[in-house]
Amino acid sequence: MQHQWDKMRKIGYKALLVLLVFIFFIPPGGVKAQSTPPSEPVYIVQEGDTLWDIANRFHVSQSALARANGIIDANDISIGKQLLIPGLEGISGILTTQNIPYGENLGSLSYRYGITPQALMRLNHVTSPNEFFAGYSLVIPQQETPPPLGKRESIHTGQSLMELAILNDTDAWSIISKNGLENSAASVPGAVLRVAGDAEDGPGALPPEITSINLTGLTQGQTAEIKVDAHPGLSMNGSLMDHPLNFFPDPSVGYVALQGVHAMAEPGLYPLALQVSAPDGLQFNYSQMVLVQAGDFVYDRSLPVDPATLDPETNRTENELWYTSAAAVTPERLWNGPLAFPVDPAFAGCFSSRFGSRRSYNNGAYDFFHTGLDFCGQVGDPVYAAASGIVVFTGQLTVRGNATMIDHGWGVYTAYMHQSEILVNHGDHVEKGQLIGRVGNTGRVEGPHLHFEVLVGDVQVDPLAWLNGEFP
Repeated sequence: MQHQWDKMRKIGYKALLVLLVFIFFIPPGGVKAQSTPPSEPVYIVQEGDTLWDIANRFHVSQSALARANGIIDANDISIGKQLLIPGLEGISGILTTQNIPYGENLGSLSYRYGITPQALMRLNHVTSPNEFFAGYSLVIPQQETPPPLGKRESIHTGQSLMELAILNDTDAWSIISKNGLENSAASVPGAVLRVAGDAEDGPGALPPEITSINLTGLTQGQTAEIKVDAHPGLSMNGSLMDHPLNFFPDPSVGYVALQGVHAMAEPGLYPLALQVSAPDGLQFNYSQMVLVQAGDFVYDRSLPVDPATLDPETNRTENELWYTSAAAVTPERLWNGPLAFPVDPAFAGCFSSRFGSRRSYNNGAYDFFHTGLDFCGQVGDPVYAAASGIVVFTGQLTVRGNATMIDHGWGVYTAYMHQSEILVNHGDHVEKGQLIGRVGNTGRVEGPHLHFEVLVGDVQVDPLAWLNGEFP
């Protein structure tokens, strides 16, 4: 009996010892296994996610994603489920995605998300920094505490890192370390660096004079709108799809440029370049790829027309005259609000053909597209100016018939074709809603109607976007 009591007492001492070890060596709050990052890269399913969406965002195939997670039914995913992301061996943790805005490059993204450029490229399956186009779905590890960004500073011509450091009450080595530079010679004029100071949110690869950039309308046949929120006094220009970008001050935005995207432009990546000059002498050049998406256009039936209107030389010389008339960029903006419909209200919703539809004539190849919006009408019906402006062309053309073109400023023009009468002259100032002509049946037509065009940056765009909305 004494032997059994001694044995139980020893067991009690051991249990007490284990309890004391647990109390003194395990941190308060207990063991939280879920706080340990996963040993493999995973994504936590969010509300609204589909397997296809997740695969697309992480740049893997849906079948590979399903196979890695043993998913048979693509609909069998639930909110909160952890999905292993294949093809990322050696990387662990919870992953998420962010769309890259214009103005962020490999260096600024690496700094923003606290990950080396090499790891960021590997995580995103890219081999060149140029693949990080605006809108790219960037894969990054989730951060509980994002690194402090600091403020942006630009290196001016002739400025050293030492001078930049003194101006910001720091030292050159701190700037070198903070920005991952190899040495002080690694910075060049125009380079954007982060220095200690209040954190700034904004395009990390652009100078501090630019606080945000917003891009819309990068679709076939639409009006690309580039809005730049920036300090006053900047001189800014650029290019998109081989067209110059003309920026103008806008009180609601800062600076804005409008440029048409050709309806038959190949969808894909194109460089959008910016050149900025500041009053203090800063010169800055930046270029990043942007994605131009496909439009949604139909194929019209093949239209029977006079063969003379299809002559290649006639079309070439007429097009040259037409686009030359719309090439000038008047700095004064003459339109305000949405454009007005150029016909009587009874015909405002009646279209015999819409913009962008693919065209064939006399059973030929579909090598053409419809450059405007055709309004129903009869010969003699009134034609009105869609906005205030200056008449820059009136005349009779083989393809366009009796045509009128009006300049509204900032590279925006409207045009009115196939008229029976032209009631204005070259150089006239017209007001919005003013009678300028009459519907006709002239030029390359199948019957009477008004062909209405909007040109932006010497490229035809969808008139309905301008009739139903406001630019900028």
